Amino acid sequence: MARRPLPRILSNGTAQIARSREHIARSRELARSAADSATDVLHPLITITRGLRRLAGAGRRKWSATPKDRRGPLLFLVASVILVVALIPYGPLLAVICLMAAAAWKGRERTVPAPTGPDDAQAQRLQSLYEALVPYFSVPEDPSPLFTHGGEWEKAFPAHEFDDTGRVSHLVVRYPAYFTDGEAESRARIEQLLHAKSGRGREYHFEWDEEGNSLTVDVLPPLPTDIAAQRFVTAPGETVLGFTDPTSVQRTLPVADGDDQRDVPPVVWRTGPRSTEPHLLAVGQPGSGTTTLLRSIALQALRHGDVVVVDGTGTGDYACLAGREGVLAVECGLAGALASLEWAAHETERRLIAANRARQAGQSPPEDTRRPLWILLDRPSTLGHLAAADGHRDPQELLQVPLRHGRAAGVTVVVADQLDSVDALSDAVRQHTRARVVLGPTAPDQLEQILGAAPHTTPTAEVPAGRGYARLGTGPVHRLQVPATPDPYDDATSEAHRRAVLELLPGRTTPADAALAAAPAVAEG
Repeated sequence: MARRPLPRILSNGTAQIARSREHIARSRELARSAADSATDVLHPLITITRGLRRLAGAGRRKWSATPKDRRGPLLFLVASVILVVALIPYGPLLAVICLMAAAAWKGRERTVPAPTGPDDAQAQRLQSLYEALVPYFSVPEDPSPLFTHGGEWEKAFPAHEFDDTGRVSHLVVRYPAYFTDGEAESRARIEQLLHAKSGRGREYHFEWDEEGNSLTVDVLPPLPTDIAAQRFVTAPGETVLGFTDPTSVQRTLPVADGDDQRDVPPVVWRTGPRSTEPHLLAVGQPGSGTTTLLRSIALQALRHGDVVVVDGTGTGDYACLAGREGVLAVECGLAGALASLEWAAHETERRLIAANRARQAGQSPPEDTRRPLWILLDRPSTLGHLAAADGHRDPQELLQVPLRHGRAAGVTVVVADQLDSVDALSDAVRQHTRARVVLGPTAPDQLEQILGAAPHTTPTAEVPAGRGYARLGTGPVHRLQVPATPDPYDDATSEAHRRAVLELLPGRTTPADAALAAAPAVAEG
């Protein structure tokens, strides 16, 4: 039996549907074009209608606001005006023309102009800042002072910006040429005053232009605290201490933030034979993040070198490094700390002798002398107190050789201690640790004493863990936020940070106690 052909309506139904869609789309486009054309043509009528509606609304509001005892005379006055207009020649026509003109003016589309200056509250705040600076930027001998009581702040503050809360976020201050802007005390007084008057709880950056007699004040955004420990894109001999402001450094690093990736400006510390600041000193208040910084440095150092950790706190914060490949020792007791540091001193001497002999023979240094060795010492003041109580030598004395000759031998020393124990540090530690880090809330005079220079920002009273300042040698002072590197064995550590640290740890190997015990004998031989 032959198959019957499909009906025509089914065979070309798809084509008809497509043509119908095209027809509908074309119809919509024509309707939209017609509507736009009609709007352009009827725009005057729309404007007049809108104006009439607004005039009627204004009339109703005026009538509602009129007291009842005055509505009768008002109606009589309106009726008299209408009668006079109706009796004069061409009166109704002129009245209609005036009404249409008023409606067209009232119905026009008006745009509210953007404010060109500060409002009353902002102007009052600027005037308060101006009055507070008068005693510092004026002298009686000045014939035309820029700062006077009751003067105008517009000339002194050529540029200013405010944030959403109404506080100053950017300010340019002009000051007279006789102000002693070259003296640190004078500048500190002005910075402290502007910090107090502009709003506490924020961090300000002060940029002094001594040639142009101007001071630029900017509110710094908070540094990112959500960057976890990871493998940073660095060359051998480079260590990321943390992250800073984009305007402070000329380099960025790609970091992983969950599933996303972003570029952030780092504070990179360079070590090795050609480094000008081969050793680091980190100080801070308890809980400020110095142990986190040492743990972060250890994880980065293990990529290309060996690490010896001496934990003076005895809290086991470095237990995750014990038994790992490249970790020669993790000592918490006094006896083990002394043995490890003594071995490090002999190892430094051995490397120097081997490298010197190789150079005299015209050969490259041995391979075992070129692998970097890192000595991380946390809380040496505590170990020194214990050593003095037991009649032993201070462990810091054993650091003199690695500190003095570590750069040539490929040995890097990192010391961390608390602020109240800085005076207990030995002279060798203070002289040879040219890279400095201060974490946690610190007084400005303490910052300048430790870093050797005052920062160009105002430290706040409350800061997150790992937040502080860093200065490498004689360079500028940078704001610093240490990457989150908590103890993975701590119960308070989040699961994401725990996984991040565990992924960076090298594989486990046999304990290095036997090798460490035999190392001094090898070095002596």
